[in-house]
Amino acid sequence: MYAQKLRVAIVMDGERRPCPLDWLDSFCMRNFTGQAEFDDTLPLAEGLLEAGFRVQPQRLAEAMSASFTKRGKGEGRLVQVEIHPA
Repeated sequence: MYAQKLRVAIVMDGERRPCPLDWLDSFCMRNFTGQAEFDDTLPLAEGLLEAGFRVQPQRLAEAMSASFTKRGKGEGRLVQVEIHPA
């Protein structure tokens, strides 16, 4: 089921760093996002997750960015998310 290993980075004010594990955990919980397309995600460590093939990295990055920004993870700043194969 978890066929892709992905690196997840957040970018705020031009500074790039691995996405914190607690942010990944929060997002990937189905009852938190309500989006079934992300059911096949499993956070492993800071900036690292595994996902099934039906998970599209670009769509996941867009959804994470919107969610993190909306929930105030960037403390009022836009949170951009970049996802690349690990």
